[in-house]
Amino acid sequence: MRLLIVPVLLVLTLLGGCSSSPRYGGFSAPDPRAALRSDLHEQYRIWAGTPYRLGGIDRRGIDCSGLVYRVYRDLYGLQLPRRTEAQADLGRKVAADELQTADLVFFKTGWRTRHVGIYIGQGRFLHASTSRGVVISALNNPYWQRHYWTARRLPLSGI
Repeated sequence: MRLLIVPVLLVLTLLGGCSSSPRYGGFSAPDPRAALRSDLHEQYRIWAGTPYRLGGIDRRGIDCSGLVYRVYRDLYGLQLPRRTEAQADLGRKVAADELQTADLVFFKTGWRTRHVGIYIGQGRFLHASTSRGVVISALNNPYWQRHYWTARRLPLSGI
């Protein structure tokens, strides 16, 4: 009888270890921000190479707040203000170490000059650069680190 107990306990222990992780029909739970990342990368493909133009809001030229305005309007149906300073008052403030995809990131690039972009994850953001047009840049770039100001999270339905 004792010889039978040891193998049974061993099998039960092994099976118990297998059942400790939940399964969802063989799939992991979906990341709700994955769709946002995909949408933002698609917007980059659409806008990439568009030159910077102060006050611009189309493919002939666009500025940073115009890009944010167009992306949020086209993807999420939100009518944001057109100016960077007004966009910086929207939503709720987010700490730099808590950024999530689609958060707005703001920079003070001059005494009165402000810049805005859209965080796309992995330390990168989409924006309209004055020198390079619509690009993706790294937040850890020394220039952007030096000028970082704040971040805001807007309520997006379904996220």
